[in-house]
Amino acid sequence: MEKSDIIIIGAGPGGYETALAAAKSGKSVTLFNGDRLGGTCLNEGCIPTKCLCRNAEVVGTLREAETFGIDDFTFTLDYNQVVARKTQVVDQLREGIATLLKSAKVNVVEAKASFKDSHTVTADGVDYEGDDIIIATGSTSRSLPIEGHDLECVKDSTDILNIDYIPESLTIIGGGVIGMEFASIFAAFGSKVTVIEFMKQILPPFDSDIAKRLKQALSKRGVKIITSAAAKKIEQNEDYEIVVTYEVKGKEETVVSSDLLMAVGRAPRVSGLNLEAAGVEYSPKGIPVDDSMRTNVEHIYAIGDVNARMMLAHVATFQGYRALNAIAGKADDIRFDIVPSAVFTVPECGMVGMTEEQCKAAGIAVEIGQSFFRANGKALTMAEPDGLCKLIFRKDDGCLIGAHIMGVEAADLAQQCADLMNAGATRNSMEQIIFSHPSVSEVIMSALHAVK
Repeated sequence: MEKSDIIIIGAGPGGYETALAAAKSGKSVTLFNGDRLGGTCLNEGCIPTKCLCRNAEVVGTLREAETFGIDDFTFTLDYNQVVARKTQVVDQLREGIATLLKSAKVNVVEAKASFKDSHTVTADGVDYEGDDIIIATGSTSRSLPIEGHDLECVKDSTDILNIDYIPESLTIIGGGVIGMEFASIFAAFGSKVTVIEFMKQILPPFDSDIAKRLKQALSKRGVKIITSAAAKKIEQNEDYEIVVTYEVKGKEETVVSSDLLMAVGRAPRVSGLNLEAAGVEYSPKGIPVDDSMRTNVEHIYAIGDVNARMMLAHVATFQGYRALNAIAGKADDIRFDIVPSAVFTVPECGMVGMTEEQCKAAGIAVEIGQSFFRANGKALTMAEPDGLCKLIFRKDDGCLIGAHIMGVEAADLAQQCADLMNAGATRNSMEQIIFSHPSVSEVIMSALHAVK
């Protein structure tokens, strides 16, 4: 039997970053990699998707060449090269992670692990014992339990990342982050895209003003978005086209396309761990944890998507740091209520903190300021006038509690607002900050000055 101070099951961002931090602190660490280093984020999610997003952005710019005084410009898109670039980026990053883990002397076991008891896991017939165990097994793609959901033609996000062609037409069931990013990508590549979303707005977690504007922007780019619509059935016709039947406003409608993406969220990966042997409570909704990421078993922790608290790669990493701090008996000031997130559509969306709807539901009196990218000098020079910045301040103390942005560089602007919120910024303190000119970040200053 092999012995380590800490065992980590899962080598995604939460797992490998936590392993590196634990090793740096002097702990002996065994990390189980059941698939590919980097997990879903690196191999099947964040990074490869962002590669395609960048390609889509470049294609969009080339199509608007006349705007920049370039006449009679033509180009062709070689999708094989697009895929090759994506693969090269992913491979490079994966190799980098392997090098870091080796340098940190983390014992990486290339096998899936399951519990034998509360201190022991087993993999490929070998037992491994740890004083503390961190579960970081991530999540898997969900599917709607509707007729035809299991047809071979139904793709999930992993499948569509690995196709070697541009779909002639693409139906996407689900208007969340994954669905809208792929809608933006393939619309830019020339696919005829239709999105079917069950909720009344796309991007349900986002502020409604941002969601509405993104819907308008993508509609102008040719994406057909149908909200308040429930997918009912998937089938293939005699021409092998995919027919999706959905219900909207009490009527059944159909959409026909060459390809179909099911993008209705992700489910915690809890199967195969034999959690019962360790006495760890769990359900299909994930593994419950306290604020230290501790499960019902004192020395076993669960971080990232598997605990389903917030399914974001960067949250998984910091939940890992919180678990390590709990193991060491140290307090920290990590603010899990201040988490920036982004959607890499064209245009981008970024958010942090509470939405206006959440404030209303919680009975929090707020003051709101808005500004528009069409009045921002840098955005106009970039030919990126489409966008909105919305800041939300708590009325009683003036604290910035929410920022919601759609437009060029929105992800970075949301991070800037997260920095301000972590520093306890208020309307008054922000008014003393000098913003560089010309910069897109001036939309934050403009929204601040527009508070009513």
